[in-house]
Amino acid sequence: MIEIDIDGRKIGPGHPPYVIAEMSGNHNGEIGRAFQIMEAAKAAGADAVKIQTYTPDTMTIDAPQKDFQVEGGLWDGHSLYELYQWAHTPWDWHEALFAKGRELGITVFSTPFDESAVDFLVELDSPVFKIASFEAIDLPLIEKAAATGKPLIISTGMATLEEIEDAVGAARGAGCVRLALLHCVSGYPTPPGEANLRTIADLGRRFDAVPGLSDHSAGTEVAIAAVALGAALIEKHVTLRRADGGPDAAFSLEPDELEALCRGCRTAWSAIGDVDYERQPSEEQSMVFRRSLYVVEDMEAGQEFTDQTVRRIRPGFGLAPKHLGEILGRRASRPLARGTALDWTMMEEK
Repeated sequence: MIEIDIDGRKIGPGHPPYVIAEMSGNHNGEIGRAFQIMEAAKAAGADAVKIQTYTPDTMTIDAPQKDFQVEGGLWDGHSLYELYQWAHTPWDWHEALFAKGRELGITVFSTPFDESAVDFLVELDSPVFKIASFEAIDLPLIEKAAATGKPLIISTGMATLEEIEDAVGAARGAGCVRLALLHCVSGYPTPPGEANLRTIADLGRRFDAVPGLSDHSAGTEVAIAAVALGAALIEKHVTLRRADGGPDAAFSLEPDELEALCRGCRTAWSAIGDVDYERQPSEEQSMVFRRSLYVVEDMEAGQEFTDQTVRRIRPGFGLAPKHLGEILGRRASRPLARGTALDWTMMEEK
């Protein structure tokens, strides 16, 4: 089975799902809130907290033209520059955020949005790089991140199959050997009916990569279902309280929901198991409640077994019901009381 490792944690079909809590801009410009989100993610059972590394100027330009204005959706009325100014995580926080992760015992990594961010994150020894869906077509950025030798996670929101092939080709060509691909629908929020979770397993097979899901749907159901369909990584946006607002708050999980997600994903993974037709340990006590063959009337030695003297009833201490045809017409080898579980010693030889 294909697997990768992040910060010493193995990730793949043979391991519990790796849950990534995406902070994004939900810190609302307060480093104390960022620390609280990290603490909540750790308490909820997440494996990692992901941040984003960019500035407004590495993302876009401050320009008045219509191209640079957001129309409709969650961020209606903002310019792109204003949006990224609002949502970015200051670079001078990064060292403290990584240190907080080490203190809490939770992995911290980031999404770089340009080459300078990759260089900066290398200095911080980020254990993995994540390429966002919107940057999946930025092949020079993918090559830069892949050339570091770190594991690479690429989200595929909006990308066509051809574009995913280009992204994977760029990563592999630059030396990436530890690759995860996250199926993603970049709708905010994503309607569950558009999730198409069967794509997850196909991504893994088609590109020889560890598959996962970056989920923007409301709630936890889609992500948990994704684990049952082969997702080895799950990424969800998190916030302390949606009511506090923030760039991504509307489609983010609160701490109790994140805890339910972590628990549900791991339960789903443990339930997948293997192809196994053996009786399970938890079934042993139930065996007594199966049907079996019982004497239902007092019988004398030599009396014939008939439909009136033998029945298929519960509990299961007698011969299996499939033997009824072999027994009817034979005779009792000794007296049998009503309620006796039948066995082969109780009938005369043929």
